[in-house]
Amino acid sequence: MNLRKVFVLSAVLSVATFLSGCSILSDAFSSIQSAAGLSSTCTVIAKKANIRTSYAVVATDLLEVKRGDVLDVVDQVDFEKTLWYRVRAHDEDQTEGWIEAQNVITSEVLEKSKKLAEEDKDAQPQANGLLRNKTNLRLSPEQTNENILVKLDTGSTFEIMAWKFVPKAEDASTEDANTNTPRRSRNAEIEAAKTDDEGEKMDEKYDVWYKVRLDPSVSPAPSGWIFGRQVELQVPTDIVFYQQNNKKFVTWQRIDGVDTSLKDDQKSGAKPSSWVILSRTNTVKAVDGDEPDFDGVLLLGYDKYDQSHYRIYPLIGEVWGKLPLKMEGSGDSRTFTLRLRNKVSGQIEEKPFVVTSDKNRWRLKLPDDMANYQTSEGR
Repeated sequence: MNLRKVFVLSAVLSVATFLSGCSILSDAFSSIQSAAGLSSTCTVIAKKANIRTSYAVVATDLLEVKRGDVLDVVDQVDFEKTLWYRVRAHDEDQTEGWIEAQNVITSEVLEKSKKLAEEDKDAQPQANGLLRNKTNLRLSPEQTNENILVKLDTGSTFEIMAWKFVPKAEDASTEDANTNTPRRSRNAEIEAAKTDDEGEKMDEKYDVWYKVRLDPSVSPAPSGWIFGRQVELQVPTDIVFYQQNNKKFVTWQRIDGVDTSLKDDQKSGAKPSSWVILSRTNTVKAVDGDEPDFDGVLLLGYDKYDQSHYRIYPLIGEVWGKLPLKMEGSGDSRTFTLRLRNKVSGQIEEKPFVVTSDKNRWRLKLPDDMANYQTSEGR
């Protein structure tokens, strides 16, 4: 009897020691991962990718994974200037192998993108965009290797939440080998070619960056910044005709509230609607070094009987404004809010504008002090 108790006690202690050892090994492995800078998980960002037996060219494919699949990261290696992760899949066989780093995003980086998205969780999208070419989604509006989140495919679509004008980097001024005189930068040459009465152009002085929100089907990273040269704004088909070369549409919101989804506005055969449209000329209008996001406001109503658009009066005129544009209300009375610069105080103030419908026609009510916010009256 005593021998049986001793045996049972010994067995229990052995199991406890084994489990404790496993825990120690697990903690040790986690410490090694942390010391090596490895993430506990990563998420597949490519539409499709393969986990392979090794990172060699002749390796065999073990398992195909798809965008959004979560993998455990257990090791990493740089092979011929390419980063690879050793990962463990969550399939029935717990398949373990190697995947190229460009096909996944680590949990730490993904968390940074989620924090960006959290900033705009209650905000209305300002426009829709589409990528002309493959482009990096970044954590900040600057081109550095350290802030890349993922590479987005050509044709990727997204909602534009905000944007920023970033001064273009001038060409480095270097000395000419023959004359020892400084070479002029590209921007300086542009300035020298201008006439005295020609204003400075936005597209010559600034690059635009868009802060975007992405659907999970496009990218596991929900938010980031995209370089504006690769973006094509998806202006709704029923109003694109009204865009002028010297006044580009930057954002738009429906007045009639038929469908507030910007994505649905782009669908083929979408019905014409009434709109608040903000536009921007190509002329620099900086105040204390800050540029307006928009300087023009166009209100278009749609007459369903005549099947044509008309301008909603009175006109707001030219302004100096900052995003976002907010739309509220429903039915025959709607309110949109603009953030405009007060010429008297110099402050950016939120100004509400009310549009009401009467007999199939929309009318606008201007604030009594509208003259304080106009840089010129509407014509």
